[in-house]
Amino acid sequence: MKILSRKRPSAAMRLLAALIVCVGAVSVVANEAALAAPRNQVVVELYTSQGCNSCPPADRLLGRLAARDDIIALTFNVDYWDYLGWKDTLAQPSHTERQRHYAAALRNRSVYTPQMVIGGRQHAVGSDAAAVEAAIEAEKGHMSAAAPNLRLQHKDGRILVLLGAAENKRADATIWLVRFDRRRDVPIQRGENAGSKLSYYNVVRDMRALGQWRGQALEMNLSREDLAEGGRDGCAIIVQNGPVGPVLAAARIAF
Repeated sequence: MKILSRKRPSAAMRLLAALIVCVGAVSVVANEAALAAPRNQVVVELYTSQGCNSCPPADRLLGRLAARDDIIALTFNVDYWDYLGWKDTLAQPSHTERQRHYAAALRNRSVYTPQMVIGGRQHAVGSDAAAVEAAIEAEKGHMSAAAPNLRLQHKDGRILVLLGAAENKRADATIWLVRFDRRRDVPIQRGENAGSKLSYYNVVRDMRALGQWRGQALEMNLSREDLAEGGRDGCAIIVQNGPVGPVLAAARIAF
């Protein structure tokens, strides 16, 4: 397991351009079926690196989790091991920044790979299948039946994201749009994994804040064409307290 001492977290993560066409009270057209997100879907984030020789078992575990209906599994490649001789081809500085924010929020003194963050409130060594599974089950216990009602609806080449009002009308959460590649196979030519061909699953390519949810009913209108731009073939909506924090609701988008 690779560990890197945590630097002081940078300023709050920059909110990217929203794809929102409209935000307002939820309205559902009667003859169009709205798709309810499965309850108790747990978001699992893997922080990994192509230059980390202890990461491949975690990458394979994430692949198995990605096949489950009760989990939204996402891979975030980080860049802080690039100096070891191989520059991670899927890494983004924003992924490293997100992991550092988690380190601060979870009171960790360091960031490390492979790390899995479960539900935004727990973490485990990413290759420890038993610990990860225990955290997933614990997260299901944390998730409340009063969690916001998140639904998706397909309409005229667009996708409506419908978020119901909070029961107590009090919330302060970020609504994230995450676009990912379902699988990427990468031959590693140098560094600790030289000579290996590694497979990555649900590889995050961009993550955009669509807006804030403060307990009101919302409707967001997204373009299928925009969601698939750049060849992306996977998408998810995550409603999360703060920039990083407990996940309140999540759903995959089929397009």
